[in-house]
Amino acid sequence: MKLRPLGPRLGRETWHLIGIISPGVAWIVLFMVLPSIYLIGIAFMTNGEYGLPQMPLTLHSFKQLAGFGFLGWSPGNLYTLVRSIWQTVLSTLLVMVIAYPVAFYITTKPVHLRPLMLLMVVVPSWTNQVIRAVGWMNILAPGAPIANLATQMGLVSSQMGLFPSQFAVVLGLVYNFLPFMVLPLYASFERLDHSQVEAARDLRAGPVRAFIHAVLPQTLPGLVAGTVLVSIPAFGMYVIPKLLGGGKSMMIGNFVAEQFASASNWPLGAAGALIMILATLAGLQALRRVSRRLGGGVDVVL
Repeated sequence: MKLRPLGPRLGRETWHLIGIISPGVAWIVLFMVLPSIYLIGIAFMTNGEYGLPQMPLTLHSFKQLAGFGFLGWSPGNLYTLVRSIWQTVLSTLLVMVIAYPVAFYITTKPVHLRPLMLLMVVVPSWTNQVIRAVGWMNILAPGAPIANLATQMGLVSSQMGLFPSQFAVVLGLVYNFLPFMVLPLYASFERLDHSQVEAARDLRAGPVRAFIHAVLPQTLPGLVAGTVLVSIPAFGMYVIPKLLGGGKSMMIGNFVAEQFASASNWPLGAAGALIMILATLAGLQALRRVSRRLGGGVDVVL
């Protein structure tokens, strides 16, 4: 029996694979890699007369970002960064707390009702983000039922509503990104092996221990995916802090946009964007380590 050479066949398959992936690679390079490289270059340039970057290269933008200016040091920019991290972490944790029982509850219903219930979770996200934020502005405004209840409880004065405030920003982030956590968790709950939960209960494990040892490891991939889908866009959010924060709860996304627009300081805005990227990468690495520890040493692909 005569064997045919595999060289030409492998060559054709290789070129076919290159032809398939090259449009996606070109798209990523053109619209993600090159703009990121350009942004990094701007961050190290000098702010020109009209806010445009120019040579020479300098670290002045990063010094400004750390709060050092011609009047001395001010912690305002660092407060913005810390506030962004804090509001992102808080909103992500609240989304987890709400999404876990919602996703589990949907999986307990008959199969023909699950698509409808998932649709009810997703439909609000089909509305424009600005419209949803304005809706929350009206709900939390002075004189609204929720604001009146907060006034009766002594949380706010009668002349003030719950908007603008950090509470309104966190509430808007939770409302906006809840579907991005429910859907991955629902997919994990659908593949849940209930026999492990029953075995944990047979071994006299309480609800908390059964959840930690039998449910959490199985739903960890969905939890990690949902955390990434929620935390990354929430960290750079612009619309919700702008509208619901009213300038009192500026996040790093607002700071970057302001430098490129009204403040006319492109290098400082690029430096802020670079810090956003680095903080996101650091958060992903920390999340990877936590998921590896919770998953018993098994890596969860981010």
